[in-house]
Amino acid sequence: MNKDFLWGGAVAAHQVEGAWDLEGKGISIADVMTAGSKDKAREITDGVIDGEYYPNHEGIDFYHYYKEDIKMFAEMGFKCLRTSIAWTRIFPNGDESEPNEAGLKFYDNLFDELLKYDIEPVITLSHFEMPYHLVKEYGGWRNRKLIDFFVHFSATVMRRYKDKVKYWLTFNEINNQRILDNPIYAWTNSGILYKDDDNKLEVMYQATHYQFVAGALVVKKAKEINPAFQVGCVLAATPNYPLTSDPNDILLAQQEDDNQLFFTDVQVRGHYSKKVWKSWENSGYSIDVTEEDLMCLSEGTVDFIGMTYYLSNTVSTRPEAKRLNDKLLGSEVLVENPMAETTEWGWTIDPKGLRYYLNLLANRYELPIFIVENGFGYADQFEDGSIHDKERMEYLTEHIKQMQLAIEEDGADVMGYTVWGCIDPISFTTGEMRKRYGFLYVDRDNNGNGSLKRYKKDSFYWYQELIANNGLVMKD
Repeated sequence: MNKDFLWGGAVAAHQVEGAWDLEGKGISIADVMTAGSKDKAREITDGVIDGEYYPNHEGIDFYHYYKEDIKMFAEMGFKCLRTSIAWTRIFPNGDESEPNEAGLKFYDNLFDELLKYDIEPVITLSHFEMPYHLVKEYGGWRNRKLIDFFVHFSATVMRRYKDKVKYWLTFNEINNQRILDNPIYAWTNSGILYKDDDNKLEVMYQATHYQFVAGALVVKKAKEINPAFQVGCVLAATPNYPLTSDPNDILLAQQEDDNQLFFTDVQVRGHYSKKVWKSWENSGYSIDVTEEDLMCLSEGTVDFIGMTYYLSNTVSTRPEAKRLNDKLLGSEVLVENPMAETTEWGWTIDPKGLRYYLNLLANRYELPIFIVENGFGYADQFEDGSIHDKERMEYLTEHIKQMQLAIEEDGADVMGYTVWGCIDPISFTTGEMRKRYGFLYVDRDNNGNGSLKRYKKDSFYWYQELIANNGLVMKD
């Protein structure tokens, strides 16, 4: 591995910080999402309702524990930490002209603490936590006005932290809003709840176009503020395998991959393909796209691709295929993969899929790739202050091996690897604490009870050794 390889961990502000209403912070879209489980979907409420439980309100109180937590990240040897800036800490409603100084100061202190230990901040600008006011007042990313609001927010924090943060990411997992059957994705990506008479795909494409333009403007603004800035996009990378050699299955898998890669195509190449224009024309869509927008897209392409990887999908048109009917992933074409194990939450365990996708991105775009999330959600058992998470270490070991093969044998340019939820966060998909990811266990349960005390899992020491050996521990 390159000596400058960025080993580290990843979290998001809304899943760990808590302090949802302190020091001027406004309500975000995450603050109106209730708790759920693998069998019960999270609900999106109309504002914060008394008596409802909102797990993101407290998170794991990283807002007050960050010095203690970062010290332990440094003990593991982190080279970087990916986190996000909560938009509503800086602009509580999202449409103000002047920022909230208390919010800016919090991230000054957070980044200073990371840099004290030589940990590079890797900062996501929009990670499922846009201001709720922008939904109620403007309709979320249905509205072109959000471009200016997002660029103003982004430019504000980039100027403030121009000497503290080098790596920036625009929109987290922007492609997940392509999952139309589960309302959580349109909500968290774009602040959109579909109406009965909406053509969901048309609305999704319109919102995404505005985000593409906003992201491109941010890239351009970033280079003006500090030419050394590196700005990337984030793709939720999920390979789509055909279940059989039936040409219909193979074509379906190709179409599903194209639907996913549409989101990186535009941000990397700076234009819409002929296939996209033809698809919109054939569907009768009327997408608000201006010549100025198209120029902006061409001038604001990203420097690198951030990818998150957890699982692979298998698809089929064949009637005998066993449908997943997964409420979370929400696609009627998804079927069970008889060759892959799954987690308790039904996610496939597919390390080779990571190598597959790294090659897919590397060959298609020839840009550096940053694995900004990879992790294993598991119901860890707490026993006398110890957490023996052998399954997590095995999962990460196999995925890191495949990443190394992609780098060393296939030539993929991978710049870093950050393990998702390096300290147990609130689960985004279910709002649970039971679905744990971290190297650090947080004493908190699904009902918000617990001391919030941190405990080192066995994987803490495993990752510490891995980083110390720059991945070479994986060679045995």
